[in-house]
Amino acid sequence: MLSVMENDGIISHEKYLQTNKPLCLLSGVKMKKTLVILGHPNGESFCSALAKAYCEGAKAAGHDVRELAVGALDFDPTLWMGYSKKQDLEPDLIMSQELIQWAEHIVFVYPSWWGTMPARMKGFIDRVFVPGFAFKYRSNSNLWDKLLKGRTAHLIVTMDTPPWYYRWIYRSPGHNQMKRATLGFCGINVVKTTEIASIKTSTQETRAKWLLAIRQLGTQS
Repeated sequence: MLSVMENDGIISHEKYLQTNKPLCLLSGVKMKKTLVILGHPNGESFCSALAKAYCEGAKAAGHDVRELAVGALDFDPTLWMGYSKKQDLEPDLIMSQELIQWAEHIVFVYPSWWGTMPARMKGFIDRVFVPGFAFKYRSNSNLWDKLLKGRTAHLIVTMDTPPWYYRWIYRSPGHNQMKRATLGFCGINVVKTTEIASIKTSTQETRAKWLLAIRQLGTQS
């Protein structure tokens, strides 16, 4: 099953495509600077294939696309002192921050493991979305400034759990973490979430259909 959630509404992918034409077919639409981040640590995973399919669609539609694979970056994923002490960024993380600043639209492609993102992706967020770059607390206040405003995001998440069970029984913990507690905290507006499941019971034919669907979503970046 592939479902798309937009503005907290849930529709099937087929219904979504009926009401959303690819951007390459629309005139006068501003093409976006799009960053696709692969959060799966394995570069040969199905998530990697999905990320490539999205990039192909976005490029075909004329978008300026950059790619970032978290598993290929050289960095320490552990935030040893929290944010109480500055931890110098490795060159790959500096490059990651530059790409995020460059991007207008960011696509995260990753699996749901234990209800949320893989540990390496979490470490990437801990190290990259740091104070002074992603947010800034105000003096003598619990309020903060969102430093990454003006950007949108799309989450593409694979899982073995049926989407209805993840949504209604687990209450979508990973989606809430990314949409509200992480990206939203920094000012990035998650406009779309695409769930792909169940991976473990899927056939090659089903996966091929998913790849085509994600490629088409890429044209609507």
